[in-house]
Amino acid sequence: MGPMHFSTTILSLTTGSTETVTDLTRHCEDFLSRTAQGADGLLNLFVPHATAGLAILETGSGSDDDLLSALHHLLPADDRWQHRHGSPGHGRDHVLPALVPPHATVPVLGGRLELGTWQSICLVDTNKDNPVRQVRLSFLG
Repeated sequence: MGPMHFSTTILSLTTGSTETVTDLTRHCEDFLSRTAQGADGLLNLFVPHATAGLAILETGSGSDDDLLSALHHLLPADDRWQHRHGSPGHGRDHVLPALVPPHATVPVLGGRLELGTWQSICLVDTNKDNPVRQVRLSFLG
């Protein structure tokens, strides 16, 4: 076994003023093509925000919209939340990371993500008050 390799970078993304599910898979693949160089290891993603999370799910078939709809059902944007600054119902955004965690780890084999056929790595951002997000990508191989 050779020496361990660690690389990290920060993605800055504009999610805008609407609730979004943003596919990060291409960004992850680009990062690995520069850093993993055919190695095996793990890709870790981390969102340093109190109101966003990461999910691995199918995109483009409605699942991303279904996720936002389910989050509205579980976490309504109303006045029930004790955390009350920001937009009405913003307290729900602070509960989101308990359901959609701010981290994900994916295996990397031969420098490539080992995702299932329909899986994508996505940033889930329900906070309309914070239009710019960061995601740290770290490869350990």
